Amino acid sequence: MTSVKDNKTPSNFRPFPAPVRSPGSALRGSDVLTLTDFSPAEVAAILDEAARIKAAPPGSHRPLSGKTIILLFEKPSLRTRITFEVGIARLGGHGIYFDHGTQRLGERESVFDYAKNLERWVDGIVARVFSQQILNEMATATRVPVINALSDLYHPCQALADYLTLRDRFGDLRAVRTAYVGDGNNVCNSLMHAAALLGSHLVVVTPDGYGPNEAEVAASRSIAASTGGSVTVSTDPASINGSNAVYTDVWVSMGQADLQGKRMKDFKNYQIDNSMMAKAGQDAVFMHCLPAHRGVEVTDDIMDSKNSIVYDQAENRLHAQNGLLSLLFA
Repeated sequence: MTSVKDNKTPSNFRPFPAPVRSPGSALRGSDVLTLTDFSPAEVAAILDEAARIKAAPPGSHRPLSGKTIILLFEKPSLRTRITFEVGIARLGGHGIYFDHGTQRLGERESVFDYAKNLERWVDGIVARVFSQQILNEMATATRVPVINALSDLYHPCQALADYLTLRDRFGDLRAVRTAYVGDGNNVCNSLMHAAALLGSHLVVVTPDGYGPNEAEVAASRSIAASTGGSVTVSTDPASINGSNAVYTDVWVSMGQADLQGKRMKDFKNYQIDNSMMAKAGQDAVFMHCLPAHRGVEVTDDIMDSKNSIVYDQAENRLHAQNGLLSLLFA
């Protein structure tokens, strides 16, 4: 689910640009701030590793043995917290959960100083934050990997899980066409990145004025030009025709309660119901990153249909993140 940055900025906050990986640098020890920091081969390798670990007996692969990962969460979570805690344990590591829901990162002390302390004690940082800038500053400050577990701009771990799920279902991702219907948010941005990197095809369908950031679209299309993938943006629900998968997210996210009335009106023709799914075709699967607002962006009969793979996606958060952690710490 997407979230937005609120207007409260700590007085000691300094904007830091995202660290840039050197071309050809090893995946091991890297920050994971957005998928566009990685090559197509690296993203494919993460999915391969995820599938390998998924197929193996739980606990048989332990690259995190002796390592400690801290989980910094400014926002509540079910899937992200549980899958990282379970995954870290299965990979032989120790996870520490630190709730920052009442005291935002950067309020008590600078993010820079906070990160410099953490690198002396832990081997990696998983952070679910309001602002991507917080992640950028933390990654710049510390020597240990920083993993984006959701920010206002990106949700890379969700996109990895989604494309692992599509690969499980359809096989060759280059032949898969996915339609994302709804808000051009952080999930949408990372889905565009993943589709482009994996040579897959994504059509983004949003109400007028709610499309994804143009810079993210351009970056995705630039990558897709080299992989054979495609990213299309439309306001017409009929654009989902012929899609293998139809994906949606909530219309009103954390921090947007004041916009609920307007959003509900603007999105009313984009609900995923039987008539919308019929546009894609009878064999199309339904996807949602969860939590879902049943009866709002999706109807119950679609959520609970035989073509719904939302719980496969949720399970694959565990496996995709395990694949990522394995390669970061192998």
